[in-house]
Amino acid sequence: MAEAADFQGTPSPARRWLRRTGALLAGAPLLAGLMQLPTAAPAQAAGSDTVSVALDSLSPSAPSDGDTLTVSGTVTNNGKQAVTDAHVDLRMGSLLSTRSEIDTAARHSDDLQSGLGTEVGGKYTEDFDSLSPGIAEHFTISVPVDKLDLGQDGVYQFGVSLSGKTSAQQWDQVLGIQRTFLPWQSSEADTKTRTTYLWPLISTVHVTAKTGAGELQTPVFQNDDLAKEISPGGRLAQMLALGKDLDVTWVIDPDLLASVDAMTRNYRIQGAGDTTTAGTHQAVAKEFLAGLQDAVADKEVVALPFADPDLASLAHNGTSVTGSLSHLKDATDVATITVKTVLHVTPSTDFAWPVNGAVDPSIIKVATSAGADKVIARSDSLQETGGLTYTPSAARPIGGGTTAVVADARLSTAFEGDLTNADSATLAVQKFLAQSLALNTQTGKQRSIVVAPQRMPTVSQAQAMATAITALQDSNWSQSQDLEAAAKAKPDPGATTKIPSSSAYPSSLRKRELPRTAFEQIARTQDKLDNFQVILTDESRVVTPFGRAINREMSTSWRGRGSEADSFRTSVESWLDDLIGQVKLIDKSETKLSGRSATIPVTVQNNLVQGVDHLVLRLTSTMPTRLEIGGKPYYEQPVEVSGGHSQSVKFSTSANANGRVEVTAQLYTEDGQEYGAPVRFDVKVTEVTPTVMLVIGGGVLLLVLAGFRMYTQRKRAAARRAEEGDGPDEADEATPDAPDAPEAPGTPDAPDAPEAPGTPEAPGTSEARSPEETEGTDGPGNPAARADRLREESVARSREDDPEQPSDPTPDTAPESADPSETGERVDR
Repeated sequence: MAEAADFQGTPSPARRWLRRTGALLAGAPLLAGLMQLPTAAPAQAAGSDTVSVALDSLSPSAPSDGDTLTVSGTVTNNGKQAVTDAHVDLRMGSLLSTRSEIDTAARHSDDLQSGLGTEVGGKYTEDFDSLSPGIAEHFTISVPVDKLDLGQDGVYQFGVSLSGKTSAQQWDQVLGIQRTFLPWQSSEADTKTRTTYLWPLISTVHVTAKTGAGELQTPVFQNDDLAKEISPGGRLAQMLALGKDLDVTWVIDPDLLASVDAMTRNYRIQGAGDTTTAGTHQAVAKEFLAGLQDAVADKEVVALPFADPDLASLAHNGTSVTGSLSHLKDATDVATITVKTVLHVTPSTDFAWPVNGAVDPSIIKVATSAGADKVIARSDSLQETGGLTYTPSAARPIGGGTTAVVADARLSTAFEGDLTNADSATLAVQKFLAQSLALNTQTGKQRSIVVAPQRMPTVSQAQAMATAITALQDSNWSQSQDLEAAAKAKPDPGATTKIPSSSAYPSSLRKRELPRTAFEQIARTQDKLDNFQVILTDESRVVTPFGRAINREMSTSWRGRGSEADSFRTSVESWLDDLIGQVKLIDKSETKLSGRSATIPVTVQNNLVQGVDHLVLRLTSTMPTRLEIGGKPYYEQPVEVSGGHSQSVKFSTSANANGRVEVTAQLYTEDGQEYGAPVRFDVKVTEVTPTVMLVIGGGVLLLVLAGFRMYTQRKRAAARRAEEGDGPDEADEATPDAPDAPEAPGTPDAPDAPEAPGTPEAPGTSEARSPEETEGTDGPGNPAARADRLREESVARSREDDPEQPSDPTPDTAPESADPSETGERVDR
C-alpha cells in the first residue's frame, strides 16, 4: 500500500534517486551483453594476427577476356585456438586510378582495418572444417574472369581472405587477408607503352693479378665462387637460362666474360699463403659461354667498361688523384675487344650506368669522359619538377650532346628485397604489372619506358623478374623495345632535364663509395707498373694482367665490402713489388783496391722468365777526389740481362789517395727513373808509391839473377868434371915423373925475354897452345908452358862467371808485388 501510494503521487527527491540507481544496476548486465555482440571492426582487429594468408601464385598474372584465374596459396593458424568452419574467399576491391594509390595499397596488403572488398562467393571458395594452431593448409581456387564483375580497364585490388570461428568468438568473421593487384586490360590498348628491360650479367671480382710463369700465363682466381655461379642452378646460370627467352637488353660486364673464358683453359685457385690448386670446372665454363653466345646472337648487347667501374666513387673521390680517369678510358677500350672475342657480337659502349642511376654534375662529367654519350639515370634521382600528370619518356637531352636515359624508379626497384618466398615473389610480380598498366593508362601518348633493375639479382629475384617480363610481353598494353631505340626516342618537352646538385646525392650511397685512399693506392700501383714495363722485352705479359687488375680495383662490386676491396688492392701492389724485385743488384762486400787503377764488377740479377733491357747501371763515388769511376764522380753503362740469368757490369776506377770510399750502385730506366733499391759498399784504396815499386822490383830481379848464376855454375862444374875424366894421358904428360933433363949447352937459366913493344898480350887474351907447339919450343916438360895454360883457363872461367855482361837481356814483365793477399773482395786488374 505504501509503494502504491508512492507511485501514484509525485515521487520525492530521495525516491527518484533510489529509482535511478536501481535502474542503472539492473541495466549493467544487459550493457555488458550488448558489448559482446559481434561488430566488424573489433572482430577484424582481434583476428588480424590470428591467421596469415600467403598468395603463392596467381595465373595468369594479367588476365584478359575469356581467361580463367587460378589462385593458389596457404593459410596458417597462428593463434592458440582452433579455427572452425573456416573458408577461403576471393574478394574484389576497388579500381585504383593512380600509381600512388597502388603504392599505398601495397603498404597495407594484409591490414584487416582496410576495406575488405566484395566476396566473389558461390562455389569459388574452399572450406576447411578446422584449422589447428600452427598448421598451414594449402588452397587452390579457379574462377572465370567474367565472374569477377570487372568493369573498365585498369588496376583492381584483389584479395584472398580466410573467415571462420574461434572458441572465444563463436560467429563468422574475417581472420586474415592478403591483397594484391589484378591488372585488367580486356583487349589491345589503343596505345602501348614501349618498355625496355635491362638484363644485367654482372658478377664480383674473381681473378687476381697473379699468373703462372709459363707461356700460357695460367690465371689465378681468388676462389672458386664463379664456378658455383655459372654451374646449373647457380645465379648466373639462372640469369642465362631465364634471359634467353626474354625480349631484353643484355648489359654485360666484360670482366665476367674474360673470367669465364679463362676458366675454359687451365686455371688455378688461390690457397693459403702462396699455394694454389688446379681449377676443375673447364666443362662448366665452356657450357656457359656456349649458351650465352646463343642467347645474345640476335639480341642487343650493351658492354659496360671492363670490371664495371664505380663512376660515382671516381667522380667524388678519384678525379683529384692524377691518372684516375685514364683507367676508365682503358676499361672502355678493352670492353669492345673482350665482348667481340668471347661472344662474337659487337656491343654498344655508348652507355654509362652509375650505381642505382643516381647522378649529379660530377658523375655525368666522369661518365662521359671515356666516350659514352648516354647515361642511365633513374627517376628518383632525376625527379620531375614540371608538374606533369604522367610519366614522361626515358630520353632527356641534358646538354653537351649527352642524353640521360631515365629509368622508372618504381619498376626498377620492384624486385629488390627477399623474394625467396613464393608469396613475396607473387606480390612483387603483380605490383610491377599494376604499375606498368597504370603508367600506360595515364595518357594517350605513346612513351618509351626503361627498367634498370639491381646489378646482381639473386636467383629468386631473377625468377620473379622473368615471370613479370613474360607477362608484360604477353600483355595488351606493352611492347618490347631495345635500349638504343629508347635513347633515340623523341624526348617529352615537359620532362625535366636539370641534373640534381651534388648535395642531393643520397648519403646512403655516398657512405659505400671507394675512398680517396683507394684511388691513391691505385695511382701508386700504376706508377710502379709504368716504371717496370719499360725494361721488359715482352711487356704484355705484365701490362695486361696488371692493367685488368687495376680496372678491377675500381669495380662497383666493392661497394659495401671495404675490407675486401682494400685486401685486393694490397695484394695487387704486393705482387707487382715481388716481380719488380726479381730484377735487382747483388749486394757487395768491401772491395780492396791496390794500385792506382782497377776494375770493379757489379752484378745485376734477373729472376724473371723474360729478358730485361733499357736499364742503366750507375756507379757513383761519394769521394771523387779520392776515387774516380771512369774518370768522373759517377759512370753509367747500359744493362741487358736474359731471363733467369745474371750479368756482371765492370767499371774502371782510378785512385788518387789512400783511404776508404763509399760507392753507390743504382739501376735506372732509360728515362731516368730509379729502379729498385741501391747497393752501397766500401772501396778500400791502398796506393803504392814509385820508390816502393823500384825496391820491390830490384829485389825480384836479384832473386832471378841469383837463380840464373846458380844454374850456370852447376852446368860449368858438370862440364869440367866431364873434361877431367876424358884426358888422363895429357895430364900425365903435363906432370912427368922423370927428373928434368940437363939443359942444352949455351942455354943458361935466365928469365924470359920481354915481348916486343906494340904487341902486348892482355891478360886473359893469350891463345892456348897445342902440345905440338909446346913441344917445338919448350918441350912437354916445360913448367912455363904449363903455367901459361892454367892461367888462360882461369881467365876464361872468370869471364863466364861475371854476373853482369853487356849482352844480358832486360826483363819484359812489369814488377809485381809479392805481398800476401789481404782479406775481402779482390777486384779485376
